[in-house]
Amino acid sequence: MDPRKTAAAARSTKRPVPPQAKVKPATAGDWIAGARIRTLTLGIAPVVLGTAAAHFSAPEEGWHWVRALLCLATALLLQIGVNYANDYSDGIRGTDAHRVGPSRLTGSGAAKPRTVLTVALVFLGLGALAGLAVIVLSGQWWLLAVGAAAIAAAWFYTGGKHPYGYYGLGEVFVFVFFGLVATAGTMYVQVGTVSLEAWLLAVIAGLFACSVLVANNMRDIEQDRLSGKRTLSVLIGLTASRVLFTVLILAPFGILVFFALLFILAKYVFFVLLLAVPAAIIACTGKTAQEFLLVLKLASITSLVFALGLAAAIVF
Repeated sequence: MDPRKTAAAARSTKRPVPPQAKVKPATAGDWIAGARIRTLTLGIAPVVLGTAAAHFSAPEEGWHWVRALLCLATALLLQIGVNYANDYSDGIRGTDAHRVGPSRLTGSGAAKPRTVLTVALVFLGLGALAGLAVIVLSGQWWLLAVGAAAIAAAWFYTGGKHPYGYYGLGEVFVFVFFGLVATAGTMYVQVGTVSLEAWLLAVIAGLFACSVLVANNMRDIEQDRLSGKRTLSVLIGLTASRVLFTVLILAPFGILVFFALLFILAKYVFFVLLLAVPAAIIACTGKTAQEFLLVLKLASITSLVFALGLAAAIVF
């Protein structure tokens, strides 16, 4: 048989390749969604708690509103920056090709990777400037090293050749930076010291932040496994992740007992269990992406309401 005729016949039997669906360019709403607004409570909570601890420790000094607001700006800008950086890094790695949650700017093709990267770097830069302003006002220049570490942690979560978020270390860094550093740092730049109460509040903020991350990763276990992204939930499995989430979101209420003994109004914060318990129940029984997304939302709201309520109890 003539090889040329065989090749021609093979080409004639091939099915036509369907054209790829066109993706609409990202809208303003898409960019706002890319900032992952629902998770920004994790940047607000530690600043609120750290400021409350500062006021309780040194009420005679009054409120350091400028420093507190700059701490809040630093936390939120860096968090938005890391969210866009995560979008960019996961997108170019192909990790988001299997996701079942809300679509991402890079992975969906709605925005060019370079554009997403530029936006991420802009927010990280603005966060660095806000942090620098805090350092200048407080005179604590050694905090430059802490700020540099925070920015590095933001980028290497999913960026670089060996992102720590792909090796089950995401929760460790989230606990350190969204809990310990953010809360204790907020108090320190205002009054120059960190009290026992502040460290306990920092642990609370860190636990809530980790609960949100676990909720997110539980939803994406199968997709992350396919993509080679070894989050903690991928490593320990869904059942252990359910237990871990429950411990993380309920443990702050154990620490709350300490504050309830010190501040008469703190006992009312236990009403936040009305949000935390349903989140734990859904996390332990949920099977769909929508259910785990609800868990993430409830965990985020729980962290904010808890922080606001306890901060008010401490101050008033």
